[in-house]
Amino acid sequence: MSFWSIFPIFFMFILFALRIPIAFSLIIASAMYYLWGPNAMNITTMCQPMVAANSSFVYLAIPFFTCAGAVFNYSGITRRLLGLADLMVGHLVGGLGHVNIVLSTMMGGLSGSAIADSAMDSKILVPQMVRLGYSKAYSCAVTAASSCITPIIPPGICLILYSMASNVSVAKMFYAGYVPGLIIMAGQMITNHFISKKRNYRSSRVQRATPKEFLKALREALWALFVPFGIIMGLRYGMFTPTEAGAICIIYAVIVGAFIYKELKLSHVKDILLESVTGTAGIMMILAGASAFSSYLTWERIPMLISEALIKNISSPFVFIIVVNILLLLIGCFFDGGAAMILLAPLLVPAAQAMGIDLIHFGIIICINLTIAGITPPFGTQMFSTCTITGCRIEDYSREVLPYIGVLILIMEILSFLPQITLFVPNLLS
Repeated sequence: MSFWSIFPIFFMFILFALRIPIAFSLIIASAMYYLWGPNAMNITTMCQPMVAANSSFVYLAIPFFTCAGAVFNYSGITRRLLGLADLMVGHLVGGLGHVNIVLSTMMGGLSGSAIADSAMDSKILVPQMVRLGYSKAYSCAVTAASSCITPIIPPGICLILYSMASNVSVAKMFYAGYVPGLIIMAGQMITNHFISKKRNYRSSRVQRATPKEFLKALREALWALFVPFGIIMGLRYGMFTPTEAGAICIIYAVIVGAFIYKELKLSHVKDILLESVTGTAGIMMILAGASAFSSYLTWERIPMLISEALIKNISSPFVFIIVVNILLLLIGCFFDGGAAMILLAPLLVPAAQAMGIDLIHFGIIICINLTIAGITPPFGTQMFSTCTITGCRIEDYSREVLPYIGVLILIMEILSFLPQITLFVPNLLS
């Protein structure tokens, strides 16, 4: 392998160290190879995969679901879900921590973005938790950790990215996300219970909600709860594609917010569009840069060489999964989850396929790994989002988040070696 074959990789990490944005780091490193490498090519050769990546019909699901998440916030749907979550678990020990976790699970069926969920909960729930006596660092840790659930519950954006990178069914990836997402929710609630009990953190409600209160909140939130159920049924019976599901979610949220809850106003359109454009632009820029970099990797046959090396040196699927888990956790601490998915999935999927590992199961493993990395110091994206909004010191956050990282890794290992858990719903609906 020549110097120019691997130089763009080293140069990319140098740019990361200089804090150049990930998208631009990927594009600049790719451009060096295409313009000045030994097989220098026209710049259009690099631009073609960038344009193709952003022209894909499947990737339209990203702006659609990003916009849907913004509409849900302005239409009053998110607030009603918060009220329902509080009535369900607010009376328990560590009530607001449980509310934080349950709300992230509910939001998984609406927005699919970990960063969006962590930002929303940082603004809404962290101040309330601090007022009730929770430490700011612990409140941020719960918020960041619970955001790991959101991308795993459909329509998680990472599920869409993996489907495109590995050429597997988006619908089956959606089916596979529900059970792991609920298991992560349960694991985090158990963790929050023991920590809150030890520290005597207060509940948000004095007593359990009465059946009348619960039914009233459920009735108000029912319109929001229809969304994940509708997505599953629509995909199962071929009524629409995952991309079209995003557009339908927007229309549905507008109708509910404007005509049923009557909270969505024309004055909100500007803010919704601005949030949608800025949220989508960052993802799509990273996607374009990652596509250019992936093109360079393909030219140099690096994915094939890595796959061959893994297959040659690792004969056991179990050992391979352990190595992949460690690799993804380390790399995900430095990469944005979307960029890491697009770069790493083409490298790892051929080796996993050669070892007989189910690609749907493997995709869930990758998604969980990268979401865990997003809350892990020193460069986790959800960590930065939460700490920046709340003003929490990263050192304090890092101490508080360790139990949640431990629980998430334990759950990930269980799911890694018991594929039947992940594949139960896809097998049931296929």
